[in-house]
Amino acid sequence: QVQLVESGGGLVQAGGSLRLSCAASGTIFSINVMGWYRQAPGKQRELVAAITSGGSTNYADSVKGRFTISRDNTKNTVYLQMNSLKPEDTGVYYCNAELKRSVLMGTSRYWGQGTQVTVSS
Repeated sequence: QVQLVESGGGLVQAGGSLRLSCAASGTIFSINVMGWYRQAPGKQRELVAAITSGGSTNYADSVKGRFTISRDNTKNTVYLQMNSLKPEDTGVYYCNAELKRSVLMGTSRYWGQGTQVTVSS
């Protein structure tokens, strides 16, 4: 079994900051990509940011320059530092990991349960 547990969401005023964390646990051989997605009410889930095991990053245009993704490979944990938050950043943020559970198994994607981020104007 693999679990992704997120923390750090909450309510913040526009211009404020939040830091999300997501820890992967269970039987894990390797994690390739870890990322954050978000889903606003009535909208599709979208990629916010992703990071490979080697540290390469990818960001949605809407968060570039404001959000920073990082990871600690020794802890199987990914972080999302969110600065200069805007009301349009409001949504449920989901952690995602593409990983292998053993050297013999293929890559599978796992999701966290989601954490609510609300930015008030």
